[in-house]
Amino acid sequence: MEKYENLGLVGEGSYGIVLKCRHRDTGQIVAIKKFLDSEDHKSVRKIAAREIKMLKQLRHENLVNLLEVFRRKRRLYLVFEFVDHTVLDELERYPRGLPTARVRPCLLQVLRAVGFCNSNNVVHRWTTPVNVFLRIVDPCYFCIFLFQEASQHPFKCHSDIRLNEYKQSPLMFACVCVCERYRAVDVWAVGCVAVEIQTGEPVFPGDSDIDQLYQIVKCFGNLMPRHRELFYKNPVFTGLKVPEVHAVEPLEKRLPRLPPLLLDLIKQCLYMDADTRPPCSRLLQHDYFTADGFADKRFSQHLELCNGAQSGPYHSIKPSA
Repeated sequence: MEKYENLGLVGEGSYGIVLKCRHRDTGQIVAIKKFLDSEDHKSVRKIAAREIKMLKQLRHENLVNLLEVFRRKRRLYLVFEFVDHTVLDELERYPRGLPTARVRPCLLQVLRAVGFCNSNNVVHRWTTPVNVFLRIVDPCYFCIFLFQEASQHPFKCHSDIRLNEYKQSPLMFACVCVCERYRAVDVWAVGCVAVEIQTGEPVFPGDSDIDQLYQIVKCFGNLMPRHRELFYKNPVFTGLKVPEVHAVEPLEKRLPRLPPLLLDLIKQCLYMDADTRPPCSRLLQHDYFTADGFADKRFSQHLELCNGAQSGPYHSIKPSA
């Protein structure tokens, strides 16, 4: 730590703290995660090793990148790029949604970041406005500071947060009903973030998990049999019944002022059946990004990064019927 000047505490968690620091020689501002007692606790060492391994493979211009790893006095330190302004900060400034000119580039970069993670077999599971970081200039960065949890499947879940802590989060339903679909969890979250960025309001507001689930059912109709089965197996909902509705209020009615192409993109992100949700690489080819040459003008040279391990060429997604 001798080469860094400590500028203050940014945040803290179960396994460490994050400091804002300045490199004494270069003047670069960085965020340093300091693991607590990393040499004395086997579990912390294991978590740190997994996180470092994953972060080294996730280098992308729309991710907060790991710059350096070092040890001092039996403790492990991770040095990251420092970005402290989030979409949530912007929504507090613009409570009715971000300026129109910022929505599309922000969503495109979020999709690129999520797609890159997914293509490297990492599921983020916590894509929210507070985790989308913005620079003063154009790029927005997707925060990946949460801890990773290895699953029994080829995909790794990049979080140790359990379902019952997803209060007020549009991700709640995705994690209940489609956790076995991996990438689809993050795609659902992108759709929810898109609504909030455009309107300033959550698409499925609720006072509790069950109320939020009701909001989703009210929009898309009653749960599929697979969803119902997962609902009753989940201990969070023990003693509760699946919400049911007799009439739906579709997205078109909930969001009447959304641009048609953006509405169609969101609808595809929020398909109830996870198997039908397009991956990020295909969503990046949606007409919302390509119809007027927007992606070609500014980001086309980067689109293939999101394809990663996904096989096959891109196919243009036209608005759904």
